[in-house]
Amino acid sequence: MAVQAVFYSDKDGFEAAIKEPQRLMFTSKAEADKRDKILELAGELQVFLEREVPDLGEDLAERCGIALAEHSDLLKTALKKPSALNEPAAEEDT
Repeated sequence: MAVQAVFYSDKDGFEAAIKEPQRLMFTSKAEADKRDKILELAGELQVFLEREVPDLGEDLAERCGIALAEHSDLLKTALKKPSALNEPAAEEDT
C-alpha cells in the first residue's frame, strides 16, 4: 500500500475538499497555493461586487467572485481583446 500526500486550501476547508477531491485536492503544494490565491482574489472580488452592485446579494456576489477569480487569466486577455470572452475555449487542464 502506497502513501500519497495531498494538499488542499484551508479556505476551501477539509470537508469541501473531501466532497470534491478532483477539483479541490492537489498532489503538490504549489497547486494548493494557486487555489488559495484564487480564493483570496475571489473574496476581494466579492466585497467589490457587493459594494458596486448593491442588489446583487452576498451569495451571488460570492459565486461571481469565484467565477471571475477562476478565470482571471481570460479576463486579463479580455481587457485587451474583449471578444476573447466568447471565443471557443481551448482545452483546459482541470
